[in-house]
Amino acid sequence: MQFKGVHHVTAITSSAEKNYEFFTYTLGMRLVKKTVNQDDIQTYHLFFADDKGNPGTDMTFFDFPGIPKGRHGTNEISKTSFRVPSDEALEYWVKRFDRLAVKHTGIQEQFGKKTLSFVDFDDQAYQLISDEKDEGVAAGVPWQKGPIPLEYAITGLGPVFVRISNYDYFKEMLDRVLFFKEIAQEGDFHLFEVGEGGNGAQVIVEHNAVLPQAQQGFGTVHHAAFRVNDRAELEKWDEHIQGFSLPTSGFIDRFFFGSLYVRVAPHILFEFATDGPGFMGDEPYETLGEKLSLPPFLEPKRAQIEQLVRPIDTVRSTKEFKKEYNEL
Repeated sequence: MQFKGVHHVTAITSSAEKNYEFFTYTLGMRLVKKTVNQDDIQTYHLFFADDKGNPGTDMTFFDFPGIPKGRHGTNEISKTSFRVPSDEALEYWVKRFDRLAVKHTGIQEQFGKKTLSFVDFDDQAYQLISDEKDEGVAAGVPWQKGPIPLEYAITGLGPVFVRISNYDYFKEMLDRVLFFKEIAQEGDFHLFEVGEGGNGAQVIVEHNAVLPQAQQGFGTVHHAAFRVNDRAELEKWDEHIQGFSLPTSGFIDRFFFGSLYVRVAPHILFEFATDGPGFMGDEPYETLGEKLSLPPFLEPKRAQIEQLVRPIDTVRSTKEFKKEYNEL
């Protein structure tokens, strides 16, 4: 019983509109589902992923009405990684970020991989990580009709960063409960991986007992999810987790995948999510993410929901995105 890798990361944005613009036109990721938070139907839930919304490639966002700006600190999921094919791709992205005034650190190296950290308009923290030396979980397929040349485009999620004050407790949680293994350390940063390993199956834990407690709000991560095969496996995980006297959500049918939630440390929420059914069941490939998609149990409330969430134009099938080579 092991995770197959990272499934998705869900964060909070101040603006679904700005979020759509940034991920579509700056990062060149495909909006594969425009839906609502199933537990708060006045809140958009946007899913950005690879060309077909494969598991392990999607970054998702809530835009909770009226939520304040979050504060980064310790005890939070602190940064999300996106995979790109090569070190050369990072050079492309440096020039792109400079041209588009995206704040970034320049190219750095951690655990033998080249990286490029950056933030969006909410100070949400991300990094690009090169797959040039990567072995392990396969990457996804870049958005074929997006603005980024395919040889440089984002192909999925990389390591999830967690900043934690009680490192010993969290290490035991990862080792004994979730079956991650620590494979490297650089200073206060510890690299854990699971399953086939590689960029798509790693967690980087920063031990930090100095910063104040993080506060969740827009610009911060809500939870991170890890891949399992199916509901039967989720139920085995549920039994396993409860064997450590840890409460869980129990199985939740999210329609696009099945879920199980557990708080693995104070303020740190992990989800276990099934690889399927996926995002292709209710929309054709050509127009993924262009309509408001609702799971069957919310369809009777469509009229109410459409009054609660303002319309966002996400039609891209009628547009032509020219590959932007001007960064070269």
